This record gives sequence, C-alpha cells and structure tokens, in this order.
Amino acid sequence: MTYTDQFLVGLLHFFIWARWLLAAALILTFADLRFGIAASRYRQEPVKISRAVRRTCDKISNYVLWVVLAYTFGQAFAQPFGIELLPLLMLLVIYGVELESIYVNYFEARGKKVKVNIFKLFARKADIIDIEDK
Repeated sequence: MTYTDQFLVGLLHFFIWARWLLAAALILTFADLRFGIAASRYRQEPVKISRAVRRTCDKISNYVLWVVLAYTFGQAFAQPFGIELLPLLMLLVIYGVELESIYVNYFEARGKKVKVNIFKLFARKADIIDIEDK
C-alpha cells in the first residue's frame, strides 16, 4: 500500500466517523441562522443577507475544523489510552454552546429575555432555562 493509498484510506475512515457529527453541525448552524434572523427582525435591526451568509459559512468551516481536531485528538489520545468518548466530549461542549445560541435567539424572537445554560444538565439541575422578568 502506497503513501497515497494510506492517506485516502485514513480520509475515508475520518468521513465515516464524522458523517453524523458534520450533519449535526450543519443542522445546528442553519437553525442558529434561522432563529438569529428572526431575533434580529424582532429587534427591528436590518438583516444583511451577505453578512448572514458569510457568518454561516464561517461557522460551518469552524465546525469542520472542530470535528477534524476532535478526530485527531481521538486518534492521538483516545485510542492509545482507551478513552473512546474523548472526541465526542469535545464536540459536546462545542455543540452545547451552539445550542445555547439557538435557544436564546428562539426566545428572543418571541419577545422573551431568557438565560440558557445547556451545561446545567450535567450539574443535575432541573432547569436549563431561566426567564428574566421585565
């Protein structure tokens, strides 16, 4: 097997491993775009499509980089030490931040000021959403 074959096989393994993680990143990014536009319209701010598209493309490329980094950490540290969940834990943190953004934009588009902390799920607290009274 040549070097090119090894590289392509490794690339194939990466895409097999990352297909659902990349799909989840796309879904989260487009949901954030949709609710971000709705929140901007609620605040009566002008929505510039070029800026929204640029920021969305930037987020998608950042998520691809995060997935590659998680896979690399998994290959370097998770496999030798038997910690198979390390890459998924890394991405859980990154995706959790995006989920917070989606929730905040969703509620803001409906006129509610809320604080969302997805990570309270791991602190065994019941409410991840705190509604602020006006």
